Amino acid sequence: QVLMGIFRLGFVSMYLSESVLDGFATGASLTILTAQVKYLIGIKIPRSQGHGMLVITWINIFRNISQANLCDVITSAICIVVLVTAKELGDRYKHKLKFPLPTELVVIVVATLVSHYGKLNEVYASSVSGAIPTGFIPPKVPHFNLMLQVAVDALPLAIVSFVFTVSLSEMCAKKYAYTIRANQEMFAVGFCNIIPSFFHSFATSAALAKTLVKTSTGCQTQVSGVISAMVVLLVLLFLAPLFYSLQKCVLACIIIVSLRGALRKFRDVPARYHVNKVDTLVWVVTMSASALISTEIGLLVGIVFSMLCIIVRTQRPRTALLGQIQDTSFYEDDLEYENLSLVPRVKIFRFEAPLYYANRNYFLKSLYRLTNLDPNLEAARRKKYEKKEKQHLKKGDHTTNGLGIRETTLQLVPKQIDFQALVVDCSSISFLDTTGVNTLKEILKDYKDLNISVLLACCNPSVIDSLKRGGYFGKDFGNMQEMLFYSIHNAVQFAKDQK
Repeated sequence: QVLMGIFRLGFVSMYLSESVLDGFATGASLTILTAQVKYLIGIKIPRSQGHGMLVITWINIFRNISQANLCDVITSAICIVVLVTAKELGDRYKHKLKFPLPTELVVIVVATLVSHYGKLNEVYASSVSGAIPTGFIPPKVPHFNLMLQVAVDALPLAIVSFVFTVSLSEMCAKKYAYTIRANQEMFAVGFCNIIPSFFHSFATSAALAKTLVKTSTGCQTQVSGVISAMVVLLVLLFLAPLFYSLQKCVLACIIIVSLRGALRKFRDVPARYHVNKVDTLVWVVTMSASALISTEIGLLVGIVFSMLCIIVRTQRPRTALLGQIQDTSFYEDDLEYENLSLVPRVKIFRFEAPLYYANRNYFLKSLYRLTNLDPNLEAARRKKYEKKEKQHLKKGDHTTNGLGIRETTLQLVPKQIDFQALVVDCSSISFLDTTGVNTLKEILKDYKDLNISVLLACCNPSVIDSLKRGGYFGKDFGNMQEMLFYSIHNAVQFAKDQK
């Protein structure tokens, strides 16, 4: 992770779209909720890990539902009602409150006292935290001879851990209106794994449950981390015995209630679907994969699926023939707007995507379909007519008129082309690759053979530079003034003047 930060690989975080982040957060929240249900109702089931953890856990829960502890169920119901009510009131009147209500702390203290003096563990067999060991393990140098054995697994783990961390960081940054630097996050996570390795610590990554609990209680700065560390230090050294009687179901309630925000994303699905169906599909796929497979795999699935959607959308983008808005110099899709006038003898074609190798064929098919002319077929048809003409002449298919003059009759009816100029609106073409440049050169040549001029309009500097380097305008760019125009209207006027 430190090496990734040194080599500035933080750009990976750019592929975390809002739909991916929201879907991941919702799916991970379902996983966390599922893991806490067994504590919520006080049953003992084997801990499920790996792929399909959510489904396996729910199957085990329903198989053992008859063993639910009534004391834990009642305690959970009371805690959830108190926590949700306090959260809703806090959200409604937060502008009147000078500081967030410490509801979680109050619930923990009260629940611990009730459990201790009510002897809930002894009388009702309620599951409690139990003895928590105190003190520190002496630091020790890691076994470096193990590095080669774990190197292969370390790389994907480091990447997934980083993406996991950045996704949570982006989620919090969005909520509190600030920005993050992905490379800085890489350094932070990397050193948080290197230094604690000397103190028998687990590998460090973002903790979704803890993060959601912190954000739900109003934490906004790194000071909250310092306070958390101090509390953990106090617990390890002195306070651990005081939490012996704290019921596990109380902790589960706090975690589950903190998931409210992520679970509320389900309510946004209809509105999201109304705005963009593809983004909704990305959200559903990411959420489903995160919940049903695993959070790590789900995040990767979401990123890959999101990128595939982008590729597919650029492969088959929107295309249109444009008409002129009356008494203006503006042009729009004649199928989307009314009262547009088509320019006589000029076709204006718009392609709303970058032109590159993956959508080259779609570009050509759309152009030929909308203009009702395939220059290759038309050229082949004309060659066929010319061949027939030569055959008629060779056969001597003659007739003699009344004056004794021999005449030749040819039955050739070439297709009438209804336009003499093609204007390509490049305003939505953000870039061209080599295939894209060659495609434009191809249509330039093919239409020129039919005496149809091809004019480009509204090209950005990147596209113009690609065309120059690709030799579209010739060696000395001599014809550039007659092939490239800053607006569609200028190109149309030029085409009209060429009649």
